[in-house]
Amino acid sequence: MPPKAPKEDKPTAVFGTKRKAAESADKPLKKPKGDFPAHKESKDEERYDIIDREFYPPEMTNARCAQYNNNEIPRPIELLDNALRETADEREHTEVHHAVVHWFKCDLRTKDNKALHLASEKAKAHGVPLLCIYIVSPQDFKAHVTSAVRVDFILRTLEVLRQDLARLDIPLYVETVEIRKNIPSRIFELCEKWGASHLFANKEYEVDELRREARMVREGLRKGIALSVEPDTCVVAPGELKSGAGTQYSVYSPWFRAWMSYLHTHPHHLDLYPPPASNPPSTRNDHKELFETPIPQAPTNKSLSDEERKRFSSLWPPGEEEANERLAKFLQHRVEAYKDKRNFPAANATAVVSLHLAAGTLSARTAVASARNANTTKKLDGGHPGIAGWISEVAWRDFYKHVLAHWPFICMNKSYKPEYTNIEWRYDTEQFEAWSQGRTGFPFIDAGMRQLNHTGYMHNRARMAVASFLAKDLLIDWRMGERYFMEHLIDGDFASNNGGWGFSASSGVDPQPYFRIFNPILQSERFDPDGEYIRKWVPELEDVKGKAIHDPFNRGGKVKGGYPEPMVVHKESRDRALQRYKEGLGRDTA
Repeated sequence: MPPKAPKEDKPTAVFGTKRKAAESADKPLKKPKGDFPAHKESKDEERYDIIDREFYPPEMTNARCAQYNNNEIPRPIELLDNALRETADEREHTEVHHAVVHWFKCDLRTKDNKALHLASEKAKAHGVPLLCIYIVSPQDFKAHVTSAVRVDFILRTLEVLRQDLARLDIPLYVETVEIRKNIPSRIFELCEKWGASHLFANKEYEVDELRREARMVREGLRKGIALSVEPDTCVVAPGELKSGAGTQYSVYSPWFRAWMSYLHTHPHHLDLYPPPASNPPSTRNDHKELFETPIPQAPTNKSLSDEERKRFSSLWPPGEEEANERLAKFLQHRVEAYKDKRNFPAANATAVVSLHLAAGTLSARTAVASARNANTTKKLDGGHPGIAGWISEVAWRDFYKHVLAHWPFICMNKSYKPEYTNIEWRYDTEQFEAWSQGRTGFPFIDAGMRQLNHTGYMHNRARMAVASFLAKDLLIDWRMGERYFMEHLIDGDFASNNGGWGFSASSGVDPQPYFRIFNPILQSERFDPDGEYIRKWVPELEDVKGKAIHDPFNRGGKVKGGYPEPMVVHKESRDRALQRYKEGLGRDTA
């Protein structure tokens, strides 16, 4: 059932505000109190492509971030929630005309899709067809640093989705809109053309999307179109969990306990939504052109070479059936070893469904429910340790989206703790290039980067190690690495990627900068003890024997092919990083 609107005319309690609901999406943000600017000079950030000024302003000031933290200006999620709440009655009583439309975004599946299910129910109840749309936005792909490999996966998935829907006589119309600000007006134009007065979509938690949909909810009603934006991306929606003090959790462990407790108390949140009902057969004739419209090619700014398309198609088959099959095989054959082997990149012990969670070919709810159902208990933290451990890892995805919703400035190139922006970063382009190409001289680091560049994917343990190396050993601005990941990952998800980099660079929640400095050689020895992962991705070291594989130049290993010597001495880099953090923060603690 659709969520009931809160009785109180204020944002959800966890956001901790008492602002009037009148602070809505179609009104400008409040001016900052005092005489400080909202943005600061950010020459390095612009020079090194951390901030894309084609779409975004300069870096936000720490004082502006404090306004969000002090509830002095509305968070984007509050703008959308207020818009939905204030228009709930009018939208509910908007007459259904000739069709109902579902707008696909990051939910490219027919099963367990809340907004799609509600759209289908609305259409079925009124005897009208369900029509589906997806908008390809080259500017959105550029602004959000969506990788070419992910765009390719999305487009291949759309073709599969189009075929799945067509079997239900439901058309999927995909159109390219070149200018991102024209997306809302184009969607409303299509709804008017098709005689649709109800539009459904699932909620995304990035700032641009929240603000856009907040405006669209109100603008749609002025055009006679009711837009419903449903919480479906997370198992537990942001705003549902709060600490004993009534605030948003910023540390994972207590948040995870609250998340589990919530699901144990509200088990229906793990009930899955059925796929949409079939359309009337007449839909194929009435909307013939929609069924015949092909999936467009990738935008020129996100195109792949023929060799890359072939390689990635072989590595990453598209579609929700592939996603569910991959999940089922993991739960049947590999989950038992997950707890003990998940940190070993060579072990093939993980589910590798992150790309499907990012594209929405698999819902997080389905992932958790399937794991629970494969267990010996309904308790999410009980039963088989491999299953319980995997559920706790999937929950990180929810956690980082909750963080993003409450601290939206992390979507604006700021650290979770804004004062961490004061750390003096380096912008050595030669060292960054060596890191990005897997030529640091540290085999485990180089293996991870080469896996990423060749496959569009990197094992999570390697992600933590290479991120720590860039930020701590090289002291290069972690945001350059965050961007590089998004430019190359097939599973690039802003909240998870930002959260991971915040963890490793000690710029995010629970930062621990003086303890969390990974030794790249120890990481290699611990998580790739036999060097299997290294030898696969760094062929220059394939003849190195035994433990020398982890540090070949200092252990007499036989190196070939011009493999470089280590670019830094880790102990010296560690000492330098500690000093730089202390200077930037002005203190010896996080």
